Amino acid sequence: MGEYTGAILGTLAVIVLVVALILLGWRNRLRRQSDVPAPPRIPLDAAGDPELGDFIGEPAQGVYVCTTTAGDWLDRIAAHRLGIRTNADLSIHPEGVLLARHGAPDVFIPAAAITGASRSSGMAGKFVEKDGLLVIGWMLGTEAVDTGFRPRYHAELPGILARIAALGTAGTDNNEEPPAETKENQ
Repeated sequence: MGEYTGAILGTLAVIVLVVALILLGWRNRLRRQSDVPAPPRIPLDAAGDPELGDFIGEPAQGVYVCTTTAGDWLDRIAAHRLGIRTNADLSIHPEGVLLARHGAPDVFIPAAAITGASRSSGMAGKFVEKDGLLVIGWMLGTEAVDTGFRPRYHAELPGILARIAALGTAGTDNNEEPPAETKENQ
């Protein structure tokens, strides 16, 4: 045995213990959130193809950050793989917002479920420059949740925010305009 064998074995034991504790915590989070409803399915036509209207604006590439309990940017929702960060394409349709995730199930947010859209500096382990993250507030069954998306190009964020805000108020009697773009919210 070499002089570093004990140190190497100790380090490996600590690494295995840390990984085991992380997996145990994630499993317990999944169990605690077992009552969280599954996200809505994408509307399909008779042939089984997605039945979404034309794009409202251009789709955006970026990163799906996660979905958290509304107002609690650290309470990541692990159920239904909503807490997994992936690359994604965001597209806005008259029926709602589609986050086509790479390597995880897509997330569809119906227009009627949207409660708001805003900008933030971070959520659940992803922090960016001031107001560099899009946060969509919506109702997942009876649960109020926030979903974060980081567009690849920061210049796309104001347009995406305005289109989602308009989509969320399209079916209501509220005739408020989306907030005007100012230097503070760019």
